[in-house]
Amino acid sequence: MQVGIFTKTFVRPTLAQKLDAISSNSLKTVQFDMECAGVDPMPDAIDSLQCNRIRTEMESRGITMAAVSGTYNMAHPDPTTRRGGLRCLRVLAAACAGLGTSVITLCTGTRNPDNMWRWHRDNDSPEAWRDMLESMNQAVTIADEYNVILGFEPEVANVVNSPLKGRRLLDEIQSERLKVIMDGANIFPAGTLGRMREVLMEAFGLLGNDIILAHAKDLVCDGAAGNRAAGTGLLDYDLYLKLLRHSSFNGGLILHGLDETEVASSLQFVRDRIAASRLPAEDV
Repeated sequence: MQVGIFTKTFVRPTLAQKLDAISSNSLKTVQFDMECAGVDPMPDAIDSLQCNRIRTEMESRGITMAAVSGTYNMAHPDPTTRRGGLRCLRVLAAACAGLGTSVITLCTGTRNPDNMWRWHRDNDSPEAWRDMLESMNQAVTIADEYNVILGFEPEVANVVNSPLKGRRLLDEIQSERLKVIMDGANIFPAGTLGRMREVLMEAFGLLGNDIILAHAKDLVCDGAAGNRAAGTGLLDYDLYLKLLRHSSFNGGLILHGLDETEVASSLQFVRDRIAASRLPAEDV
């Protein structure tokens, strides 16, 4: 397990300056957002020169790309919008080899047409599941074509809003191209925070063998996705990290949902908790 960070955490005018800030915090892996390279987060085109520049800048600092963000609203009520997202996903998948990554992160989406991270009452409808599933099947076909892995994240505001629905999605898709991003702060529906151990244990029981990437952030209330820096909320990090370890997860643990001013303290908190869970020193 290697601690990393979202590249967009650091607000800098150039990619080189962002990567310098990441490197200065002794971070060696990232979840990359194409916007950090001066293009749209889901671009219509990525040329080989852009890929080479990004990869060279990262390699010169010893930073790896654990994943690239490919989020679009896979359950948007407008099929034209969904098709547009899928076209951009193909562009991103085609660029992955040049970028130096094999993992793309996804959002299973929402019926909310304005914000793919906002709940809508129709998210639990059969129609929303059908549209999301169609999007995911098409995405997996693209992943097969370009030899990449797709990671989706159970998140209370999305169509896949629970670990149980995450398991259902994996079982219905049945592809080794589809894996899970585990974020312990995103899986607590309203009224469940008092059952934290039970919720986390169930999540890992259902999804622990399929985790490709993990996020490290925190929460102070249930019913919404966590939006606090790791170590500043209520998530039981000792349990969360032990469950990751017992799942044999050895990928990137990505700091998320924090301001740049919180990076040093949050990073120290996560590294201390990893050390306390007795992971090998070289993985801290």
